[in-house]
Amino acid sequence: MLNRRILRVKAFQNLYAYEQCKGSNFNLAKDFIRESFLPDLNSMEVQDKAALNRDADATIQLFERGVDSKDLIKDAETNPKIKKVALEAIQQFHNANKKDQEFLLKNMVVSAERIPQLYILPIELLQAFAQHVSNEFEKKKKFQGGGAVGFSSDLNLANNQVLKNLRESNAYQAAVAINNVDLEEIELEIKEWFRDYIKPSETYQEYLKITDPTIEDDLNAADELLKKILFKNDVILNYFSEKDLNWTENKSVVRSLASKVLKNAANLNEESDGQLPEIAMNWDEDKEFFQNIFNFTIESNKENKALISQKTKNWDIDRLAFTDKIIISMAITEMQRFPSIPVKVSINEYIDISKTYSTPKSKQFVNGLLDVMAKELTDSGKIRKSGRGLLDNK
Repeated sequence: MLNRRILRVKAFQNLYAYEQCKGSNFNLAKDFIRESFLPDLNSMEVQDKAALNRDADATIQLFERGVDSKDLIKDAETNPKIKKVALEAIQQFHNANKKDQEFLLKNMVVSAERIPQLYILPIELLQAFAQHVSNEFEKKKKFQGGGAVGFSSDLNLANNQVLKNLRESNAYQAAVAINNVDLEEIELEIKEWFRDYIKPSETYQEYLKITDPTIEDDLNAADELLKKILFKNDVILNYFSEKDLNWTENKSVVRSLASKVLKNAANLNEESDGQLPEIAMNWDEDKEFFQNIFNFTIESNKENKALISQKTKNWDIDRLAFTDKIIISMAITEMQRFPSIPVKVSINEYIDISKTYSTPKSKQFVNGLLDVMAKELTDSGKIRKSGRGLLDNK
């Protein structure tokens, strides 16, 4: 479930951003109310500032009570201006939320579609370093008239079998072309990065000591260079971040996928032809899942909040970890709105997300709460699963 897990994480990250936007929009709506009751400096009449402040406070209270139901405001017995401003503030709040939802949804999809380019990029950097080693070796050889210029292990990176397998892989080369991965613009930087960061590194120097590296040695060296240098060096990371506005959120996913590409290449055979860990095996289908889990969770917010409140009576829901509330809401939504996904799969996926993105105690809390809620929602018929192997709704 690696591909769907990536999509769930991306949806979680954007739901987190959406909730932050909602909080800002809520405060902006209250600012609008305050501004609506400021003294009119152009009026010749005496302004009762105390009365205006009381009206602003009353309007904010009405706004907070009716933000999820305009009927509460329409039926309120209060003066017309207070009711009018409260309704306008609610409209502004919901319009801003809708605009943010649409923006984040679009950004979420674009960001996910760019992940293949991002995880191929560091691998192409390794390929560029390997080519640089080969070029330098040939220059020395030519300069010395074809004589010996060093040890054969000097070419370990240039001859790295894992990188060679990828260079000869039709699937990999097609992915490079399709995703427009091109390093020509940093040709000089590649030479500098190799000189300053790769060559002096302990990983590379230990690799050079191996006289006849096995493919396992090649994999370990490539993977360590990837993780310990490319994804740790601030200069190189800055290059990646310039390529992706969402780099902070994508970094861990990209590193994991790039590492998987190398491992796949180490076990290459004619049938696999260098298969890559695509962001989605069926992007159209997974894109729909991706968008729906985001939109459905927002749509179900009120109902999910009520369900969570019922099961956390000893807790003030507003005191629960912000991330836990989003994770649990996503899980509830998925269990109810996606009949082909087993309940256990949904629970396990969101427990894993909580391990990375929430508090140290979140795993146990999320696990326990979702187990109880899944059973009750299944018993009440709100969770209904269909499809092969799902007749028991598990």
